[in-house]
Amino acid sequence: MVSSQPVGIPADDLAILHVQKVAVLPGASSPRAGGRSLAARLTPCPQPKKRQLANALFGQAEQSGGRGYFIRSAASLPGYRQDVELRQLEAFVAVATELHFGRAAERLHLAAPTLSELIRRLERELGTPLFTRTTRQVAITSAGAELLTRATVILDEVAAAKAAMRRVADGEAGTVRLGITPPAAPVLAPHLIGLFAAEAPQVTVELQRMWLPKLLDAVVTGDIDVALTCGPVSEPAGIATEVFCAEPVVVGLRPSHRLASRDTIALSDLAHDVLGAAPEALFPAWVLAQRQALDTAGIAPPTIELADTDLAEIRWADQPGIDWILLIPSLAAAHTQTIIRPVTPRQLMPFTLQWNPSRVHTIAVARFVHCALAADLPPGWHTQPDHLHHTEPNQDPDGPPPQPAPRSGCDPGS
Repeated sequence: MVSSQPVGIPADDLAILHVQKVAVLPGASSPRAGGRSLAARLTPCPQPKKRQLANALFGQAEQSGGRGYFIRSAASLPGYRQDVELRQLEAFVAVATELHFGRAAERLHLAAPTLSELIRRLERELGTPLFTRTTRQVAITSAGAELLTRATVILDEVAAAKAAMRRVADGEAGTVRLGITPPAAPVLAPHLIGLFAAEAPQVTVELQRMWLPKLLDAVVTGDIDVALTCGPVSEPAGIATEVFCAEPVVVGLRPSHRLASRDTIALSDLAHDVLGAAPEALFPAWVLAQRQALDTAGIAPPTIELADTDLAEIRWADQPGIDWILLIPSLAAAHTQTIIRPVTPRQLMPFTLQWNPSRVHTIAVARFVHCALAADLPPGWHTQPDHLHHTEPNQDPDGPPPQPAPRSGCDPGS
């Protein structure tokens, strides 16, 4: 019988005690003389927090002399408990579903003894039988029925997680962070995103509009996965840079301009006319691309900064001192009062794709890059040397456009 004040245990620690069953070897002191028997040992239990006693301790409370005691199951003893494994749950669900060890073993492609051992280990680790077995049938216990519901959910979640991870690993799912400068926004970026969505519908493209300096920094640091901008740009070490497509340069004139009646216009003929230039603080990528086009033509016309903060420069004619503007067709589409003419000889405004191979976090990024470099381009656009289907453009602005090999979407083999 347990004494009310065991020697060596402070009175404050007697509020809650563990009763542990320990084996007593033959010959040792025990309540019974002779063979192997069991004795009780009391150990102080940590002081429980208020309202957490039921969660902090395992077992069933018993009353003895007005004091509470907790009996710990063997599975809770140090060194005994083991983590439940997924293959044990798979084995359990198979047996619980089939209610036949032989059929369950065949379903899992396991030997019957291996399956039985998995179930026995699971029952030992949980401290309760999950099945009742006879020579003729297997029945699930109430504890087993509870576990079946939970185990099925766990295994379904694991299977879903594996499938999701596989889709990401194969580039069928994931996220691509695409940064663009404003000139790519009206036509090119939506076109490429649409093609990629048809090829990889489960991949999300997060579009971010950025100024050129921030865009180039973001691709280096990995804050974005892919950068899309107009004009040739700097090529930092470790950054893949592809000039893959271009749109023809066009000029915008007032209806009263002396060259408005021409079908095509040489930029050299506008060398002394005042050019309306976009604010560099607002559109650094576009201003840089315009300067490159003027340098290619070998002219440096007088310029006035446009008051219009719209990249398409729709209200440029409201400034009487400006004679002409430089555009590309995707920006010129919004003009209704401006005379738009192609440039001769043809000049192309290149668009560049950049990404950081060392910071690519998903195969989906590589798939997007490949899709862009192999894509059919919008009408009036031209491939550039880094495009997978590049053809040299016809330099005659009145001649037919180049005819690429037939294909569709992003697939170079289609």
